[in-house]
Amino acid sequence: MRDAARVFATFSLCHALRSAFLIPHRLSPLSLSALLLALLVAMPVLSVLFNLLQGGTGGTWAHMASTVLPEYIASTLWLCLWVGLGTALVGVSTAWASVMWEFPGRRVFDWALVLPLATPAYVMAYTYTDLLQFVGPVQTALRETFGWERGDYWFPDVRTTGGAAFMFIAVLYPYVYLLTRQSLIERAGGLNDAARMLGQGAWAAFFRVSLPLARPAIAAGVALALMETLADYGTVSYFGVQTFTTGIYRAWFSLGDRVAAAQLAALLLAFVASLLLAERLSRGGARFHDGSRAGASSRRHVLPRRIGWVVSAACLVPLSVGFIVPGVVLLNWAFAEGDAQFGERFLHLAANSFTLAAVASVCAVALALLLAYAARTSRSRIVRAARSVVGLGYAVPGAVIAVGILIPVTRLDHLLSGLWLQWTGSNPGLVLTGGISALIYAYLARFLTVSLQSVESGLSRITPSMDEAARSLGLNASQTLRRVHWPMLRGSLLTAALLVFVDVMKELPATLVMRPFNFDTLATQAYTLASDERLHEASTAALAIVVVGLLPLIALSRQIARSRRD
Repeated sequence: MRDAARVFATFSLCHALRSAFLIPHRLSPLSLSALLLALLVAMPVLSVLFNLLQGGTGGTWAHMASTVLPEYIASTLWLCLWVGLGTALVGVSTAWASVMWEFPGRRVFDWALVLPLATPAYVMAYTYTDLLQFVGPVQTALRETFGWERGDYWFPDVRTTGGAAFMFIAVLYPYVYLLTRQSLIERAGGLNDAARMLGQGAWAAFFRVSLPLARPAIAAGVALALMETLADYGTVSYFGVQTFTTGIYRAWFSLGDRVAAAQLAALLLAFVASLLLAERLSRGGARFHDGSRAGASSRRHVLPRRIGWVVSAACLVPLSVGFIVPGVVLLNWAFAEGDAQFGERFLHLAANSFTLAAVASVCAVALALLLAYAARTSRSRIVRAARSVVGLGYAVPGAVIAVGILIPVTRLDHLLSGLWLQWTGSNPGLVLTGGISALIYAYLARFLTVSLQSVESGLSRITPSMDEAARSLGLNASQTLRRVHWPMLRGSLLTAALLVFVDVMKELPATLVMRPFNFDTLATQAYTLASDERLHEASTAALAIVVVGLLPLIALSRQIARSRRD
């Protein structure tokens, strides 16, 4: 009776949802597939929100709320504040210099300033901890140079909230740089020249014209940086900074309370939603438009030689801090010591990482193509809504995705195992969570929107008239995709696969939570060794992650170099 009641309740709920959202009775198989995909991507978030209605076991939630929760909130807020301000300052200033000024090395900085994106924040934390600790080369050189002893001088402690914010700023400012630079190229140039002709000075034109026009791009870049900050676990855990992500991991593994972990994940999800909502509300009814011709940017102002070299040095600082210094340190460690298990063990870790990344990237591209093509061929509102739901995945931290997937999938796993045991008499174990299936699912829920944006960008360049011409020649939808769209989409599909591949290689929180027993990757190996203070041994895996991360950035840098030619 209880099972029958559950089935009836589920049927009633589905019928009510269909009526509420006006889902048509007849949808094409492609549209139905898109709807199912959106529901699967939304399930982790819905699972996390559902756990808000439950109480934690053993008073875990009440204990955390009265002890560590205020610290989680304060640390997360301070971290977001500093990262938001820092990435905006560095990203906007470097973008402005790249677009508006001509100075020595400008053509190199145009694309090189993107390279810090290849360095995961937790790798930055490992390298700078070794460089700046008391026995590190920097403080050792200071003591030898000036004859200082312990207590004779003050040196900032990198393993603090401020140190973590510094790491995030160094590797995440390219989000703001990329979006702001493109906005300045497309919009601000012509109106900036007009403002100068009307008597405005350079700084007045910047604050009154260029900055307002670039504000949506700046806000989007800062939002991306903050979402990456909230999703990070390796850096804040290694530095001992108590944030929601470390709290989720502690509640799950140290306290053994999955419901409390889900409740913390729901609060973290609320933080992400608040970030997106705050910027939208701050704009109010303000709108900024530029009716000038796209790409009609002004000629760069040639700076005097001395000032030009100062600007070059200023642009070199974030590039050095975020990429050159960590890269040199990792290379030195890897060649000097490296991982003692570099041989067969390292190849096994690399194979695990490449397998996960390859499977996830192929699946992500296939599903993104299905969803984008459904949105292109269908006029149904439910298909457009499904695309919007999938687009939220990247805004959800990996720890939240992991918690939201493991709770329902583990229950499904036990149910399937029980049914199989009844039918065959043998216990198959945990089929989903005992392998990589659930982990691949987490990657898809997290990074599907990355591939979807690339695929939609490629489809947008294919005019509807091509579809009409294909239909007039008797081709159906699948034939049109295979014979017309596919040759034109291959570049976009390769880009999408590459982006997902690199994101999966770097992903740490979801991998730590959901990996099968005795299944390690390069990211988890680097984190484990660094947590044991075996930083030099962690360099081999960390360097491999950075090298792989360079692949899409090389392609992106080439595109940046071609985006504006003088």
